[in-house]
Amino acid sequence: MAFSTIKDSITFHPLGDAAIVIQAGADICEEIHERVVQVFSCIEQHPFVGYVEAVQAFTNVTVFYEPYTVHQSAQLQKVDLSPYEWVKNYIETLLEEKWREDVHTERRIVEIPVCYGGELGPDLEEVARINGLTPEEVVRIHTGGTYLVYMIGFAPGFPFLGGLSEKIAAPRRETPRMSIPKGSVGIAGKQTGVYPISTPGGWQLIGQTPLSLFLPDRAVPSLLKAGDEVRFVQMSEKEFFSMKEAER
Repeated sequence: MAFSTIKDSITFHPLGDAAIVIQAGADICEEIHERVVQVFSCIEQHPFVGYVEAVQAFTNVTVFYEPYTVHQSAQLQKVDLSPYEWVKNYIETLLEEKWREDVHTERRIVEIPVCYGGELGPDLEEVARINGLTPEEVVRIHTGGTYLVYMIGFAPGFPFLGGLSEKIAAPRRETPRMSIPKGSVGIAGKQTGVYPISTPGGWQLIGQTPLSLFLPDRAVPSLLKAGDEVRFVQMSEKEFFSMKEAER
């Protein structure tokens, strides 16, 4: 869809004095996600003087900048605008010029092995009970889906994944756990996700992966990024502990 067609649905507002939020829509869906990716890509490929970073979320992109550096840039251009107004004008012009209707982002597919049930997935039977299924059916449905990474957040490297079948959707636990093991795969509502570090949380835990999603020693510390597609692959308990030992 051409930028001129969706221009009215993209809005801007300040976040403090050093960031601007670009709202690409209101609904969490693939169409809005594509807009978010397009906005993010345009800015990343064409940064302005004073640009710090851009962060993608479900329906928006937040751009952080250095106000004084942007102010100096405006002064040099003899433009009487506040840093926020200057950045807003820059981004609007950039999107007008660089938005391409025929852009289709190449999605990376990442397979995540999971050992389901037992001590590694203590809520698998509860998810099955809620949906009137057997644990085996829950696993079959969960591994049969392809999931879109909408955003990374909550904890370092934590992927919020869309595309979960309503057949295995389940509410958060009434009482969150104080500590969830690293690699735990959970369900909350119509989303599924993976805990990259040990942290408190209230998602229903159906399994665990030995794969590390948070890689602090790397330049890009998250295994996944927004726009990736994830597929879960069932593994045995023996395979789980063997791979976990190899990961160490």
